[in-house]
Amino acid sequence: MKTYRLVAIPGDGVGPEVVAAGRLVLGAAGERFGFATDWTEVLAGGVAIDAHGVAIRPEDVEVCRAADAVLLGAVGGPQWDDPNGKIRPEQALFALRGGLGLFANLRPVTVHPALIESSPLRPELLAGVDMLIVRELTGGVYFGERDEAAGKPGLRAARDTLPYSEEEIRRVVSLAFELAQARRGRLTSVDKANVLATSRLWRTVAEEVRSEFPDVELRHQLVDSCAMLLVKRPADFDVIVTENLFGDILSDEASVLAGSLGMLPSASLGARRTAHGTFGLYEPSHGSAPHLAGQDRANPIGTIMSAAMLLRWSLGRADAAEAIEAAVGRVLDEGLRTADLGTGAGTTQVGTSAMATAIASRLGAGVPA
Repeated sequence: MKTYRLVAIPGDGVGPEVVAAGRLVLGAAGERFGFATDWTEVLAGGVAIDAHGVAIRPEDVEVCRAADAVLLGAVGGPQWDDPNGKIRPEQALFALRGGLGLFANLRPVTVHPALIESSPLRPELLAGVDMLIVRELTGGVYFGERDEAAGKPGLRAARDTLPYSEEEIRRVVSLAFELAQARRGRLTSVDKANVLATSRLWRTVAEEVRSEFPDVELRHQLVDSCAMLLVKRPADFDVIVTENLFGDILSDEASVLAGSLGMLPSASLGARRTAHGTFGLYEPSHGSAPHLAGQDRANPIGTIMSAAMLLRWSLGRADAAEAIEAAVGRVLDEGLRTADLGTGAGTTQVGTSAMATAIASRLGAGVPA
């Protein structure tokens, strides 16, 4: 039996609960499809600050590097939320992305028919929504030089810089073209080229890469108009590629299409290949939701669908990934809902663990319903 080496990073808030759900479903998939998972657990985020004084230790980043893939919950919480603190939970994400060379975040956004009523958009706007947002992860304002606020009240000033190199732009745009080529052949590159120098470079490089993919239609969109079109004509989009900050904001905005941020998975990928596929870090798009921690109320579907992406991209197990996605669809069709998805006629509200168990049982691996 093939065994895959995986790292679990539960993190903070609801992270441990949703990671446990993802591991349960991955285990059930392994039973059905004849593979095993060998897990190592790593501390990151607030729990790592409490235990080790840093958001993640360098040696733990190396543990992640040695694995086939990483499944992450979420980091952060009010007890570590000091904007002036030198050590913050989010530093773990930057260390993982930068240290592991994970330059592209993939966030698929689809709308399950059973959840159309959970979206604030009119049902007719949601027909045919199937997009993939590709966000650059290791450049931009999050990684630029900064000066923290200094001076006397009334005279304080702060500075953030937004750097991008041609190579950083080219590699993520090229990946987005490849992904669009395998989908419906439409790529939207989002920038703010009417204002930002980095966006003008972004647009120039995107045009240069375009010649390598003549079968892909490229259009450029300013980020503000893109934000409007995401809720006005979301079905128009196939693949969106954009820089770090814009991608962070737009992908959260797109979560309303699916009915809840708790539904959306993500994959952070680089160029490194393992024996089975592309090394990656997988996590739900939601945050740590500390107000829900320990209450069995968090939606685990974003994490479970991230586990399906892990199977497809990093382990080469499209068979198991498709089975998980089908199982998720089945429980939604049957009316199971976590609290964030609301309730209605023919639905039953369940908790985190019950939703995970229901999905695992639909894989036919002997997990009790």
